[in-house]
Amino acid sequence: MTVAPSSPAPGADAPAGALSHLRVLDLSRVLAGPWCTQNLADLGADVIKIEKPGEGDDTRRWGPPFFADEAGQPTDQACYFAACNRNKRSVTVDMATAEGQQLIRALAAQSDVVVENFKTGGLARYGLDYASLSALNPRLIYCSVTGFGHTGPYAPRAGYDLLVQAMSGLMSVTGRPDDAPGGGPLRVGVAVIDLFTGMYATTAILGALEARHRTGRGQHIDMALMDVAMAVLANQGAGYLNSGQVPGRLGNSHPSVVPYQDFPTADGRMLLAIGNDGQFARFCAAAGTGWAQEPRFATNAARVVHRAALIPRMEAVTRQRPTAEWIALLEDKAVPCGAINDIGQAFADPQAQARGLAVTQRRYAEGERPDGEAVDRVVTAASPLRLSDTPPTLRHAPPALGQHTDAVLAERLGLGAGDIAGLRARGVV
Repeated sequence: MTVAPSSPAPGADAPAGALSHLRVLDLSRVLAGPWCTQNLADLGADVIKIEKPGEGDDTRRWGPPFFADEAGQPTDQACYFAACNRNKRSVTVDMATAEGQQLIRALAAQSDVVVENFKTGGLARYGLDYASLSALNPRLIYCSVTGFGHTGPYAPRAGYDLLVQAMSGLMSVTGRPDDAPGGGPLRVGVAVIDLFTGMYATTAILGALEARHRTGRGQHIDMALMDVAMAVLANQGAGYLNSGQVPGRLGNSHPSVVPYQDFPTADGRMLLAIGNDGQFARFCAAAGTGWAQEPRFATNAARVVHRAALIPRMEAVTRQRPTAEWIALLEDKAVPCGAINDIGQAFADPQAQARGLAVTQRRYAEGERPDGEAVDRVVTAASPLRLSDTPPTLRHAPPALGQHTDAVLAERLGLGAGDIAGLRARGVV
């Protein structure tokens, strides 16, 4: 696998990002909250990730796959963690202790943003809820991420991506129809509701920061996975709300656009995403068919009605050429067509290589890697946020557990080596 570009060594100078003036305290774990804070970190914010001593974020153990050591042997550090914790500094604090709570309050008092994903009311007993921290720092923007939000009958429930995919109706429109081979509801192949929630949370935080420019005050953001899942039903949700018709599963087909699905080829399958009548006409001309002139196929609305007649005809034609030949034939005719890659093929694709969609970072500067630390080199997918003047920066690899505890406590809170040693001896950090 070719991976590029590489980051500067930790501590090397990097250009200032768009949010380099902001301090973020990340109390979240797993995916939705960390996805949000990674976005902020990639844009330059100084993100301090608080983790439980000796354990850390749950995803540090969610494997296999696990990182390999220099000898190529698997370690006990899961790759999952790397997906959403780039550019952060890891500080271990036990918030169940009074001293740990005080450390977090002191960090929050000098932060712009706090992100947490504890159950509703879970941080109040530690004095780390919005009411408590905003009293210390009225400018604080405090983003809570939960399964069902802070109101409503389900507010006390824990929420997980898979559960919310099921409850929201997303799984009811994902997968093949019940009467087709392999039919039945399916989850999306990644935790898409967690990811969307992280993106919406990022947007909400940026909106709250803009509002703070005018008001001078922070605010509380209540993000719920269920709310997000219902919102991203998009055209499927809008169709139901305005027609009363409950959509079903169509496999890889589109409910409102035809042909927009996978097709068999001589050596596999390809994807055609024909979104308008002009594209369909150009496909028909390239394929040597007269379907675009038939009234039942000439318009998209007609093709949706006559889907069952059109698709078998198209499949008979697409089987006559291999995938690469179809792509070459249609590419210069502006007919969207592509291979169905696995993830390895996707990262090896020339477009992914040209855009630098995989980046390599090192956790430690030369000579600073602690004895016994098995993992240094970490590869992650590049940020897709491309700003011309203030692009995402690469400053920290997804960190080892507690890697930055001493540095942050000294820098932010003015604690000396003896103070930190005492906290560590008492199990606070």
